[in-house]
Amino acid sequence: MSSALLSILLLFKPLDIKQREFGDIALFNISVFTVYELNEEGLISLMSGKEGIRYADRYDVKSMDYTDNSQEFVANMKSNNGIYKDDVVYLDGDVVYFREDGLTFETQKVVYDKKTAIAIADKDYILYKNNNKITGNKLKYNNALNKIESKNVVVKYQLEERKK
Repeated sequence: MSSALLSILLLFKPLDIKQREFGDIALFNISVFTVYELNEEGLISLMSGKEGIRYADRYDVKSMDYTDNSQEFVANMKSNNGIYKDDVVYLDGDVVYFREDGLTFETQKVVYDKKTAIAIADKDYILYKNNNKITGNKLKYNNALNKIESKNVVVKYQLEERKK
């Protein structure tokens, strides 16, 4: 009996079990969707897209269309791709930011913090409002305070005549 156990020990090697770590696993994938965020006062935000993947900590969205209705002026942002995570919206590719009073800017990447209502673009941008046009790079726009900070700015401003 002991020789059988000894031969098993010498002839058979223990199993080499490899452990695999799985990265992000999608909880669900949905096509053509809309997500509404509501509170007692009504609509806070609206997010839609052609395809959305929900992970444990975020949404990945193709053709993202995000609207923030929590400030004085409603802001809408559209991009080729987007990520919504921890009340921050990451927009990537052909980003258009539009505010209901007519302020619009276009760039390639924007990070929008919903809590502070600040949009930051680290790339070149073009901003329009009425006949006025601003170009530059590295834009920081605060929707709550209606304040713009930028670098390397070129402005085309249409002066209005004073009415008598």
